[in-house]
Amino acid sequence: MKNFLTLALVLGTILLTNAQTNAVDYSRKVSTKGYAEKEVTPDIIYLSISLKEYFLDGNTKKKITIEDLEKQLYNAAISNGVKKEDFTIQNIYSYNYETKKKSQELLQARQYRIKITDLSKLNTLFDNVDAKGMESTSISGYDHSQKKQIEKELKTEAVKDARINADILATADGQKVGKALVISDNSNFNFNDYLPQPRMMSFAKTASAEGAVADESLNIDIKPIKLTCNVDGVFELL
Repeated sequence: MKNFLTLALVLGTILLTNAQTNAVDYSRKVSTKGYAEKEVTPDIIYLSISLKEYFLDGNTKKKITIEDLEKQLYNAAISNGVKKEDFTIQNIYSYNYETKKKSQELLQARQYRIKITDLSKLNTLFDNVDAKGMESTSISGYDHSQKKQIEKELKTEAVKDARINADILATADGQKVGKALVISDNSNFNFNDYLPQPRMMSFAKTASAEGAVADESLNIDIKPIKLTCNVDGVFELL
């Protein structure tokens, strides 16, 4: 019985001490939020491009194969500064050229993903690719070559903002702010979160009224996006 009372007394003392410590800790802290933002224009884009086989002049015996089209696209990409590892196949599928015929040949189609790091080459990227074999293309992703540095700058500014806010609150109560006790980063620097609604752009050649054939120009408007950083900070009160 004596041992039980001693144990209960020790436990009670520990709990009381912890409660007092917690009460003191919470009375000497100030919690704030920090925010920073920056507009950045992506300097890397990912293009999704679909190629498809077709019959030359409607002649089912003369086919432009997917291999020929892929070679054209690959050579064009490499000559415009795309690295070999940045040219990948995303999907392979087939389609019917003429659904009304009983005996029909399935034509092949492939979808590619190309990483473009030199945006000045966009307008010449498809100059040597058969436009009739290009089904569509769209922007599938954004990125930036200095993303890590941008993240660092924004996080630094957000933490500074949190401290400024803490100083404002502390000064209003006649106190001073000490070191940061807790800093929580609530940011997600994913450029693709800011990707606009996918816009498909056809590259098929169009015939004019005079019967001439004109190429559709590639016009991709890459606008700045606003990156934001949010942090929660807990600072010591002196």
